[in-house]
Amino acid sequence: MMNDLVRQAQMMQKKMAKMQEELNQKVVEAAAGGGMVTVKANGAQEIIEIKIEKDVVDPEDVEMLQDLIIAAVNDALKRAKDMVQAEMSQLTGGLKIPGMF
Repeated sequence: MMNDLVRQAQMMQKKMAKMQEELNQKVVEAAAGGGMVTVKANGAQEIIEIKIEKDVVDPEDVEMLQDLIIAAVNDALKRAKDMVQAEMSQLTGGLKIPGMF
């Protein structure tokens, strides 16, 4: 009985590691300012790309550009986190496993 439980836990751990690897390759995108700033993040919640349209670069209003970048980055990171949680909850059947996400 205990051996079955251990084996199931090991299988689940392997599946989760494989899924985490796959999620690290998936990319989400977020935008701010009507698409003037776009940010891509991966499932590891790393920013992998930031694009800024030339029209939004105004030396007289650098603060607006900074705000747009922050908004797009935060949205991209949230989307990446949500994607990982959704995928992991499918694997775990909705169980919240501490330290997994």
